[in-house]
Amino acid sequence: MSSDLVETLPLPQRLALAYAPKRTQSATLALLALDTRLAGIIRNGGEPVIAQMKLAWWRERLEQAPAHWPIGEPLLALLRDCGIEPERLVPLVDGWEMLLAEALGRRELSTFARGRALGWSAVNDASGRSQPDAPVEQAGHEWALLDLAMHLDSEDEAKMAREAAAASGGARIRLPKEVRSLAVLHSLSRRAHRLGSGELLDGAGAMATALRAGLLGR
Repeated sequence: MSSDLVETLPLPQRLALAYAPKRTQSATLALLALDTRLAGIIRNGGEPVIAQMKLAWWRERLEQAPAHWPIGEPLLALLRDCGIEPERLVPLVDGWEMLLAEALGRRELSTFARGRALGWSAVNDASGRSQPDAPVEQAGHEWALLDLAMHLDSEDEAKMAREAAAASGGARIRLPKEVRSLAVLHSLSRRAHRLGSGELLDGAGAMATALRAGLLGR
């Protein structure tokens, strides 16, 4: 596992990665690292057309056969060998591109959340085991929206994201071992939302939540 890529992850993602089983550890890191890279493209500001060009580069790579990928990009090297079919991550790029809209609406939020959720389904399937994707996508959808709400400057848009998360959530979801990292992030985001916290890792309670989710999947 590439320590350089691990270091690019936000602290909650690094903690979540620690609970990934060996069989999907590389796939989990690949997804989290790509998600972080795409988030950086959007959040670094600048001209939207530049961000669109960078997103288009990643979309083209994921749609392309790995044999034709350029050498020297550590994330591409990991994606080549992690077990995920690269084209399954195209919706993740499409989802992040939605955030370039002048204003976020339900369509943009839905596309964004779907892209991140489908990324976790790809991780779930990377082990080759037959684990149902439906609960993974449900948890991924809710986490994506709650996480986004914590980073939006507009309170109206953040409220819309939280409402969409509530509509997509429900009873506590138990996730398979393949995506225990998602279980950690999902549980932490639910806790932060419930407490009105602006941080996923805000003390001992958050660490206890991560431990329970990492061990039990919920």
